[in-house]
Amino acid sequence: MEQLSIEFLGTGTSQGVPVIACNCAVCTSSDPRDKRLRTSAFIRWGGAQLLIDAGPDMRQQMLRSRIDNIDAVLLTHEHMDHVAGIDELRSFNFLLRRPMDIYANAATNRAVRNMFHYAFAEHDRYPGVPELRLHELDGSPSIIANVEVDPIQVMHHRMPVLGFKFGPLAYVTDAKTIAPAELDKLRGADVLVLNALRKKEHISHLNLAEALALVEELRPREAYFTHISHLLGTHEEVGADLPPGVFLAYDGLRVPVRTER
Repeated sequence: MEQLSIEFLGTGTSQGVPVIACNCAVCTSSDPRDKRLRTSAFIRWGGAQLLIDAGPDMRQQMLRSRIDNIDAVLLTHEHMDHVAGIDELRSFNFLLRRPMDIYANAATNRAVRNMFHYAFAEHDRYPGVPELRLHELDGSPSIIANVEVDPIQVMHHRMPVLGFKFGPLAYVTDAKTIAPAELDKLRGADVLVLNALRKKEHISHLNLAEALALVEELRPREAYFTHISHLLGTHEEVGADLPPGVFLAYDGLRVPVRTER
């Protein structure tokens, strides 16, 4: 079986980094690790290729990483920085000659139908619009492209958001709180990805201290932080203060994950 891996296509928050019209030290940094597109990730495992979220930078991310196949798309939630690029999936429709399978919770699927209503028109459908096939995730493990995906429900303020577990890899973004039963699903993860927006507390996202506390509780072998704001600080400065085995992710980073212990 092909090695399990995660590629961070984007690690920025909803505004990306640099932020428009901002002249702070992070936004003007020359370090390429401080250039962050909107959060997205690509999972490769056993021949399966799964995209997590399709935000407004999707086209740029696909071209940069030279991705020419997606078996399915997993959506965490309906906010625009995670779904605004769905129209770009039509390129894969043309290439692969099939609809794109999208997996999300019921609320996100409803939002996708509303936002991209033209893709679901039953009559007078405009030629060339994306062909999308929506599937609802109910919280139970599902087989997607021949791999088992275990949804993890977290709360983004009052909005339920899905994280995903792929064997020993767990991916959670846009979380503020996690119920005990869902937190238990993350235990035993070898590699854990969490959002860490900034240092100051935020109403709907984990800040750096909260993300570090979760890592301390769950004790993965490695942890990577994503969905990073320019308010967190530069990659170099923040990374230097992280404990062993904990890293700031950056765009283009690809991490292999051990599937056998």
